Amino acid sequence: MAQANITSDMMGQSFPHPDKWKWYHYFTFNIDHKVIGIQYLVTAFFFYLVGGVMALVMRSELATPSADLVDPNFYNAMLTNHGTIMIFFWIVPAAIGGFGNYLVPLMIGARDMAFPKLNALAFWITVPAGLMIIASLFFGGAQAGWTSYPPLSRITANTAQSMWILAITLVGTSSIMGAVNFIVTIWKMRVPSLKWDQMPLFCWAMMATSILALFSTPVLAAGLTLLLFDINFGTSFFDPAKGGDVVMYQHLFWFYSHPAVYLMILPIFGIMSEVIPVHARKPIFGYKAIAYSSLAICLVGLFVWVHHMFTSGTPPWMRMFFTVSTLIVAVPTGVKIFSWVATLWGGKLRLNSAMLFAIGLLAMFVLGGLSGVTLGTAPVDIHVHDTYYVVAHFHYVLFGGSVFGLYAGLYHWFPKMTGRMMNEPLGKLHFVLTFIGTNLTFLPMHELGLKGMPRRVAMYDPQFQYINIICTVGAFLLGISVLPFIINAIWSWRNGPKASGNPWNAKTLEWTTASPPIIENWNVLPVVTEGPYDYGHTPEPTEVSSS
Repeated sequence: MAQANITSDMMGQSFPHPDKWKWYHYFTFNIDHKVIGIQYLVTAFFFYLVGGVMALVMRSELATPSADLVDPNFYNAMLTNHGTIMIFFWIVPAAIGGFGNYLVPLMIGARDMAFPKLNALAFWITVPAGLMIIASLFFGGAQAGWTSYPPLSRITANTAQSMWILAITLVGTSSIMGAVNFIVTIWKMRVPSLKWDQMPLFCWAMMATSILALFSTPVLAAGLTLLLFDINFGTSFFDPAKGGDVVMYQHLFWFYSHPAVYLMILPIFGIMSEVIPVHARKPIFGYKAIAYSSLAICLVGLFVWVHHMFTSGTPPWMRMFFTVSTLIVAVPTGVKIFSWVATLWGGKLRLNSAMLFAIGLLAMFVLGGLSGVTLGTAPVDIHVHDTYYVVAHFHYVLFGGSVFGLYAGLYHWFPKMTGRMMNEPLGKLHFVLTFIGTNLTFLPMHELGLKGMPRRVAMYDPQFQYINIICTVGAFLLGISVLPFIINAIWSWRNGPKASGNPWNAKTLEWTTASPPIIENWNVLPVVTEGPYDYGHTPEPTEVSSS
């Protein structure tokens, strides 16, 4: 038997572990941050496939104006759970739990997260929560959409609606646990030679994300708890007939759920700031501006939620204030966009799969951001509220933004996680299919919204059918686009060319250890001797093969 090593958490407790993890350790309550990161990524991708199947069911229904494929109530359940799964069980856990857990300790020179047991518990809370969402379909499915506004959520209340609320509350609890862990880890566990102004931008993004989660998530938990009491125990927090206030629920929900957009995109911004300079072979442009803009988004993002409520009886002064705050939040986001473009300008670009998805994200997110600016202004928002223009906007931001960023990160750090290189031709095929499918699916939805087609409906005016057929074809192309990635990931994990410790010739600390890293990351903790993006200051080593 291999001699056990010892790792410790900040409380001084010690945990024995073997020299190398076996495959079955990934199905256990493991406290290694790298194992937990992989657990998050694989679990989140499973839920991505589940949510994707639900999307294809809905798009198949919408190929014709009448409800002739699935029962309208089942369509409502698909709609509710698709949005819920994609946000709470795919993007958030993959970006924060997956990449955050795997990379943050490696990037700051730590052996693990500050609280390993809490870290593992945060993951294992999400698993029953996700299974509860899927199981709710066998109880009629939650019918009120992913926002679950009362009175609709009370009128249609069933066992599935209560399961939905409990699942989201569990995910919120996991998010709070993770936020505390990330803040303490980044603040207290960096190697002494790593100063704040040398810290990788992904860690800055994770710090901002964690602060935002700590402020906003408890508010959502409070609102959902009150709604659960209204549904099951006869209270009237949101029942106007008994003195309740339905608009108050909207405030509680959106105080979290608009910052949730930044919880999904800030870690992706961090991934972009790591991928682009490595594959452009240039120092990142505006390091401090990018770092501080993450904190600015964290702050301003807490004061924009009412732009979701411009049609909810919002007084004019409030519309004006939140229009302005919504436009202001675009400024730090624009700082990042311009910095990435400036980094690309004049660089020695390696157009591999990771870089293609990063550049694709720039195009998708800029388009989604422009439509977001229009939606942030009260007159336009009132006109297109609850139409497919909104659906187009947030899919360009969250799919064209977050999902493209997740793919960029997966291709970039796959060699570090597995010790194997991915197949580039398959990766480029994956990118082309995803890029075409995304635009074919969501670009026509802008026209649907401007012409007045409402979202969240299974039946619609026949004049919209032609555009919906185009969107449905695009959706199936998006579904097909996942296949090259799955084949690539499984084949490469088992048979791909072996990767060196630093196949991309990168500068951040995670590339100073083996691929994959040893259990405690380093035999001797690293010492920072140069900046994380100091490319071009010394002669470049020989380029790696990407085949």
